[in-house]
Amino acid sequence: MVVANDLSSKILPRVLIVSRRTLRKNKFVDFVGEYHLDLIVSSGAVPVIVPRVTGIHSLLQSFEPIHGVLLCEGEDVDPSLYADVELPGLSPEDMDEIRRLHAGDTTIDREKDSIELTLARLCLERNIPYLGICRGSQILNVAAGGTLYQDVDKEIGTTTKHIDYDNYDEHRHAVRVLEETPLHKWFEEKDQIMVNSYHHQGVKRLAKSFVPMAYAPDGLIEGFYDPNRYDPEEGQFLMGLQFHPERMRISGSDEFDYPGCASVYQEFVKAAIAFQKKQLNATEMVMMMETTKKKTLVKSFSGAEFLEANTVLSKQQENRLKQMGATVRNSCVYMKRMKRKEEQERAMDKLSTERLSDLLSFHRMMARLCSDAIQRKLLEPADRTVESFSFLNY
Repeated sequence: MVVANDLSSKILPRVLIVSRRTLRKNKFVDFVGEYHLDLIVSSGAVPVIVPRVTGIHSLLQSFEPIHGVLLCEGEDVDPSLYADVELPGLSPEDMDEIRRLHAGDTTIDREKDSIELTLARLCLERNIPYLGICRGSQILNVAAGGTLYQDVDKEIGTTTKHIDYDNYDEHRHAVRVLEETPLHKWFEEKDQIMVNSYHHQGVKRLAKSFVPMAYAPDGLIEGFYDPNRYDPEEGQFLMGLQFHPERMRISGSDEFDYPGCASVYQEFVKAAIAFQKKQLNATEMVMMMETTKKKTLVKSFSGAEFLEANTVLSKQQENRLKQMGATVRNSCVYMKRMKRKEEQERAMDKLSTERLSDLLSFHRMMARLCSDAIQRKLLEPADRTVESFSFLNY
């Protein structure tokens, strides 16, 4: 864990968190759970709160650079965004009962849906680290093409209690943790853990790219991730958890039920830090190569020595210098532009092994992103609904 005092001189990765709206003294206020913010800061990143206000979904470019996205609590996701046409929906009587039982969660917030789905799809397209908690895991699944149960009790007929309003924070139920998953590693390779539960909806059909990490006794998926997009050291993290690890605390204290609860956030921030580093290195590489291409090797008029110009010459200055040199009697050719290949080779020779490795990783990542984009363009309709963002996110 990173100590806050050690962060003052560093440029921290930016993790976007969308606020939740609530009514206070007859006015709406936006908030984010403090546990989330504490864990993000203590792990080494800075939380950037995206307010849930009308029109923000079209202004997300203004929140660049984005090095990670954490989506957490909120109301039910609009069913029209994931409606399963193969099966009939719930009856009006069922929906009335659900609204009565879960009055605080069943109000649809389409603006929040729009903001969070845009961010989730952005993470899917640009490989930005993403952690979804509770509703955030459901948003991720919907963004990737999965569906949800509108009400677990009604659609599964479960005996597992997924929410207990009378014992809200103390309620726990068992989940089975699958081996060889990040969750299994974080929770000390336990096959079963007890988790909190604050939801009446859940993942129904898991999107194709994801695999489960944990199941409730009734078979409901309690955690999932993309194994091809999980490598925190390389800036890759794409995961959803139905439970709230940040709130799994021993009663009357701030101590976690399991050390793995904090590990979730630590590994997520580790990925955000690595992602930020890759973007900074990639940008620096591009800028350095552009500068190197403009440097010119200049021969003195006396022909005695070569001087490397420390300033960038414009094309006009370069031509003028050639004209001046042509008037010098018996002078040699005083200026030759380096061949592009020679320039690049010299620039590469000056780079450290670490920088060269970063450059290689960058080009491999670019190749993969281009390949994925080509496949999406071949498979998807021409009218894309998600706004395009520039790749370099620094």
